[in-house]
Amino acid sequence: MAESLYDRYMAAARAHREHEQQCTNCSSVSRCEAGQRLYESLTRLQDAYVTRQKQQRG
Repeated sequence: MAESLYDRYMAAARAHREHEQQCTNCSSVSRCEAGQRLYESLTRLQDAYVTRQKQQRG
């Protein structure tokens, strides 16, 4: 069974958070290459999830 959008969003948030805690090169204003990829993935999934929630409500 495919993961739901919510599950993918939460997994991306977890991966980003774990990377940020371990990476000495990442900060809130600057990210390493891997950190940037994780951040972009998280924001894309977050945007998609919020958009879907708004569509379902209205």
